[in-house]
Amino acid sequence: MEIGVPKETKDQEFRVGLSPSSVRVLREKGHQIFLETTAGLGSGFTDADYVQAGAEIVIDAAAAWNRELVVKVKEPLPIEYNFLQPGHLLFTYLHLAANRGLTEQLISSGVTAIAYETVELPGRILPLLTPMSIIAGRLAVQFGARFLERQQGGRGVLLGGVPGVRPGKVVILGGGVVGTEAARMAIGMGAQVQIFDISVERLAYLETLFGSRVELLYSSPLQIEAAVAGADLLIGAVLVLAQRAPILVSRALVEQMRPGSVIVDVAVDQGGCIETLRPTSHTHPTYVEAGVVHYGVPNMPGAVPWTATQALNNSTLPYVLKLANNGLKALELDSALARGLNVKNSCLVHPAVQEVFPDLGLPIK
Repeated sequence: MEIGVPKETKDQEFRVGLSPSSVRVLREKGHQIFLETTAGLGSGFTDADYVQAGAEIVIDAAAAWNRELVVKVKEPLPIEYNFLQPGHLLFTYLHLAANRGLTEQLISSGVTAIAYETVELPGRILPLLTPMSIIAGRLAVQFGARFLERQQGGRGVLLGGVPGVRPGKVVILGGGVVGTEAARMAIGMGAQVQIFDISVERLAYLETLFGSRVELLYSSPLQIEAAVAGADLLIGAVLVLAQRAPILVSRALVEQMRPGSVIVDVAVDQGGCIETLRPTSHTHPTYVEAGVVHYGVPNMPGAVPWTATQALNNSTLPYVLKLANNGLKALELDSALARGLNVKNSCLVHPAVQEVFPDLGLPIK
């Protein structure tokens, strides 16, 4: 099969869909890889690295897109919509629940679109979302600590404190992969940490990980209200599969936070769980609203592309191989991959995304 790897177009998105190592494996199985020139440079991979692995370098995006299977990292942006053609098999992160425009474009274009974030194993395990969630959770605290610095607009709080001065307080909404990894980092820095989750079973599991180093609380409006006002760093880490994240923190509650506090909402690519949070970019990562620093970059792992590209490929390569070897028949052979299917035959087919856009369940005329 011919596999295209275009260069990412999202602001400062330096990850790439296939690493040279993945290209070599695919070539050994007889597939052809067409990579847009310099697509891997931001991740530390030169065109020469890809040629050595067996890829063919193409000079523009159109030549990479015009293939049977297109492997990306982030969702197509409007400047890429013209590349979407009937018969394309697109494999990438999509997060359609927060993007009606893209959803309509995919439906009208006739592509078959499989989303990394909805590939699902038994037990609600999301194998292609997990590696980036680990990175995003760790970066949330790393970035939060930076923007708490006074020169960055923050309160001037050192999360770990010093002897004689209390450490900063980190409040994490959601105890999944992102929240767990954020807590690991915050604990390592010496911060006070609270995690909120609606699953008592998950909270019990987190107790086995963190013991008394983290305050584990059931997520309720009253509990959240009591905690957020005193947070130095508030992290949104809520995931509802293929749906918009619920709003857990209202504007009124943000207004109760101390000036210079920081909010990092990792759920922003699914709409965000904090009312005042809107998407930002790596070029302009923050803004101040109600006196609080807001960070809403939806592609956080793009900040560490050398690590993130390899971590992502470790998980995606087996599925790319199945699609390359079998085409759409791979969806019949692998139930986890089948659950990743979002758009096919000009229809929105993923049940959870259909709930968000019930009027898009039929072809757009």
